[in-house]
Amino acid sequence: MRPVGVGKKKLIVAFHFQFANRTGWDCDACRKNGLEPRRRCGFLPSDERGESRLVWIRKRAQADECPKSMINGESLGLLEEFFVRRRLGMVDSMQMPARKVDAFLILREEMEREERDVTSSEH
Repeated sequence: MRPVGVGKKKLIVAFHFQFANRTGWDCDACRKNGLEPRRRCGFLPSDERGESRLVWIRKRAQADECPKSMINGESLGLLEEFFVRRRLGMVDSMQMPARKVDAFLILREEMEREERDVTSSEH
C-alpha cells in the first residue's frame, strides 16, 4: 500500500463520497440546522470548528471535516476523468503527467476494492 498524503486523502474521500448516501450532507440544510460546527465544515474559520475528530467514514476513507468542504475541484476533476477513461477504455498513460497517473492508480486501487466488496457480499 502506498502512503496517503493530504492530496491522496482528498482523492480517496472524493471517491468514497460518490458511493455514499449524501442526503444528509447538503450545505444549505446543514447551515439551516446549525450543523456546521458539529460536522467541522471546512468553510468555517478554523477556530469555529472545534477539536479535530472524525465526522465521516466510509470503508477505509475518513474525514475530520465535512467531506463536501474537504473535497476540492482537482479531486473531483480527476475522479470524473478516471471514470470517463475507464468507461471508454482509454489507458494511454504515457501522455499524462505523472501526478495524474498516480491519482489514477490510487483510484483504480479503490475501484478494485469496491468491486471485490460487492462481489464478496453477493456470495
